[in-house]
Amino acid sequence: MAQNILVIDEGTTSTRAMLFDRHGKLHGSQQEALRQYYPAPGLVEHDAAEIWDKTLRCCQKMIEKAGGADKIAAIGITNQRETVVAWDKRNGEPLAKAIVWQDRRTAAKCEALKADGLEPMVQAKTGLLLDPYFSGSKIGWMLENCPEVRAAGDNLAFGTIESYLIYRLTGGQHVTDASNASRTMLMALDAEDWDDELLVLFDIPRTTLPAIVDCAGALGETAAGLFGSAIPISGSAGDQQAATLGQACLSVGETKATFGTGAFILTNSGETAPRSENRLLATVLYQHAGKRVYALEGSVFVAGSLMQWLRDDIGLLEFAGESEELARSVDDNGGVYLVPALSGLGAPHWRAEATASILGLSFSSKKAHIARAALESMAYQCQDLKTAFSADGIDWQKLRIDGGMVANDWMVQDLANILDIPVERPEFFETTALGAAMLAAVGAGIYPSLEAASVMLSELDAYHPDIDPEVRSARLAGWKAAIDSVLSR
Repeated sequence: MAQNILVIDEGTTSTRAMLFDRHGKLHGSQQEALRQYYPAPGLVEHDAAEIWDKTLRCCQKMIEKAGGADKIAAIGITNQRETVVAWDKRNGEPLAKAIVWQDRRTAAKCEALKADGLEPMVQAKTGLLLDPYFSGSKIGWMLENCPEVRAAGDNLAFGTIESYLIYRLTGGQHVTDASNASRTMLMALDAEDWDDELLVLFDIPRTTLPAIVDCAGALGETAAGLFGSAIPISGSAGDQQAATLGQACLSVGETKATFGTGAFILTNSGETAPRSENRLLATVLYQHAGKRVYALEGSVFVAGSLMQWLRDDIGLLEFAGESEELARSVDDNGGVYLVPALSGLGAPHWRAEATASILGLSFSSKKAHIARAALESMAYQCQDLKTAFSADGIDWQKLRIDGGMVANDWMVQDLANILDIPVERPEFFETTALGAAMLAAVGAGIYPSLEAASVMLSELDAYHPDIDPEVRSARLAGWKAAIDSVLSR
């Protein structure tokens, strides 16, 4: 029996196919970059046809490496969440550019709904706040503003990225897993299907949306002609939920943070949907055999994308790893604070209109101080979330971290210092893909449960606080002044 698992990890800046064995060992990875489109300030788009073509090529490379489709037991998919694709059901071709999760074009619509007093209803149903981050307002915008989308009529399909990929892989299976469905603002957390009141709110026809299914199980099969023979698709989850599973946060209270394009912190909340009084989000962590486990989430919109911006657009860095060298080259931040609101501020502020600032500059400021301030902003934003989680009754005892940014040892230690708790980093950073592999392994029957599949995880390295409490307090006071300056504009 085949034991290899093919994982599709479709992110914001790249798409990858990764080949795992049943023990969680990575045997190969193929990656291609995705073009980012910024047609106007606040607008972020992807070409869904490019996503499909590059994902397909990556998969073909890994299937070839495995020795053929018959060597693959299952496919697991994890994806950038909230990004919306509209396509033609007849051929799977996209009808317009995909609207990316970072996109803010529906901010005015969300503000109007808030002004009408509708946010409490939306939050009570979905666990989400009225913000352009989520998929519902993006779908409504497409229907209102894209003639090609409206003209598709009965052939119109909407979905998040995993839904689109499953449709293309299977040749027409229109489904979405419950974790991704919970990020659309169109599904009540305790409901099995789309919510009629929310569909009316955004004027979205139910017929355009996928069926909501489990995160592990028989989700579909690849079309026989695609890879030589059919391969079961048996796992699917949004990237942050997958990373939470890949960090084995399987018990209530266990918490992880992923530092990718953005930074996302999730705490396992068990089988009861959490209700936040501090502007955090409730979401489906995963669904298996019809049973849901939930999470409380804090979302930071800009993390790794800040370093990319400093490198590619500002020219402050020659390569991403230079930020660690620069941070270590100075004794402190020199009074410089960087508030990275390049696409608004996420939790716990939820200010879509906020813009970024660098404060405290003087002639004594060097690029090392700015680079250090950029890295420090990761810990400060996490501390703001830690305070909000605590106010909702969840006190982090430790934090497990992953994502591309955590290769930076200086940043990891700074997290432990500012959060004042142990921070644990796995030897294998790609826990998002590992979580998708775990779901696929459970869905394919390789393991009976996620707890059993957690043997796929690697060892953890722990970082402990080693900062003077007075220095910590002074730095946090400086951050509070900086964030207050941005919020008061």
